[in-house]
Amino acid sequence: MTINGQIFTLDSLPLLTYLTEHKLAIETIAIELNGKIVPKDELATLVFKQGDVVEIVSFVGGG
Repeated sequence: MTINGQIFTLDSLPLLTYLTEHKLAIETIAIELNGKIVPKDELATLVFKQGDVVEIVSFVGGG
């Protein structure tokens, strides 16, 4: 699996586990899984699998 360009060797990884370990809040991110945006209502049940390509983008406010 690749997350933001980093390669991980895992059997499966719940998204919420990854987000908790990396201190990321669902409210401030967007996730692309294998080229498709993941709807917010699917985030709680999503489990990453070997071979997945994931991009996680955090929103930053400013002005």
